[in-house]
Amino acid sequence: MILAVGALTFESDVRLNKPIALPRGRIIAFFRAMVCMMCFVTCPVDARLSRSMGAFGVALYILLAVIESPCAAEQSGSPVEIPFTREKYHHRPGSFTNEQIATLSGLTNVTHMNEILDNICIVRIVGTLEHAHVREYIKESMRSLGWTVESDLFQADTPVFGRLQFENVIAKLNPNAKRYLALACHYDSKYTRERDFIGATDSAVPCAQMINLATVMDKYLDRQQDVSLMLIFFDGEEAFEEWGPNDSIYGAKHLASAWHSKKTAYGRGNHFSELDRMDILVLLDLLGAPDPTFYNYFKNTEKWYSLLVSIEKKLAQTRKLESYSYNKPEQRYFQPYSFEAHIEDDHIPFLRKNVPILHIIPSPFPPFWHKSGDNRHNIDMKTTENINKILRIFVASYLNLQTV
Repeated sequence: MILAVGALTFESDVRLNKPIALPRGRIIAFFRAMVCMMCFVTCPVDARLSRSMGAFGVALYILLAVIESPCAAEQSGSPVEIPFTREKYHHRPGSFTNEQIATLSGLTNVTHMNEILDNICIVRIVGTLEHAHVREYIKESMRSLGWTVESDLFQADTPVFGRLQFENVIAKLNPNAKRYLALACHYDSKYTRERDFIGATDSAVPCAQMINLATVMDKYLDRQQDVSLMLIFFDGEEAFEEWGPNDSIYGAKHLASAWHSKKTAYGRGNHFSELDRMDILVLLDLLGAPDPTFYNYFKNTEKWYSLLVSIEKKLAQTRKLESYSYNKPEQRYFQPYSFEAHIEDDHIPFLRKNVPILHIIPSPFPPFWHKSGDNRHNIDMKTTENINKILRIFVASYLNLQTV
């Protein structure tokens, strides 16, 4: 069950039926006294029993020493070292006041969103000039903000056009960060014989949302943090003929494989893959249609999905969402439920390599999915901006931004 308690927290209330907590030191002292009795008190009736009790007491004494060791470290204030690959699972979000939430939600810039869509909400089939234009626009947009932009270039065979060149675009706020929160989407559009499929929700709008987030939050983003923000724009998500393991998610498959093989040294000479540096891959897809409903699809990121639920609830309570039903029944984008959807998307290669996934994709899909109606005319900008507000607060909370 998903818990969404409070505005920006996701911990259950344990005040009810809370067990009495005894100090661990007192418990250990009590058992140590018992051990001493077992070791040195003899039994006049049976000497063998005395020896058995003594041997058992010694074993128990050793066990208590092992238990007491972390207790002593805890009391002395010595930090418990968490392995690098486990740090992401101990990460906690920051919380914000109503004033800070108002600041983040007030960063709306619909004019900027429309400017981005003017440049990328076009037919952009891999290998075409339009596709190249969109790719270069994305790269230049991120470079102009001072982000470090990397390219993952490769070639792959396709069933329609033969061998094509693909290019994943990766933008990093702090290229020297230890770990990353990664937001991702794909920037190519689906090939059709008519060559008229635009793919506004699929996924021009998510691309625009990511660029817009980086732009409007620019003055609040800390470029020196060890846990930083990364934006991934995948190439070649769409199938050219029929979706299958050999004709889909070309870019995601290549990048996941490349980063799995690329090793980085940390700490005591241990080597970790680039994938180990990804806290979560937050994949955005099919966004921009009115009234979307989202669900949690993965148990190991349930608490982060719950954070999205809580953020939406807080924005609704403070009336920060436009064209949103505040009456009963209350409108909700992020539903407080989980189920296994088995949706195939760019996250799959990363999921198979144990990267935690948060998949923000509506269920059901928009009615114009993979149809000519997936164009700019059917984009609901007010809903899109509502989602933008939720994403901004989510990112600020995950990164524990102190400058808001």
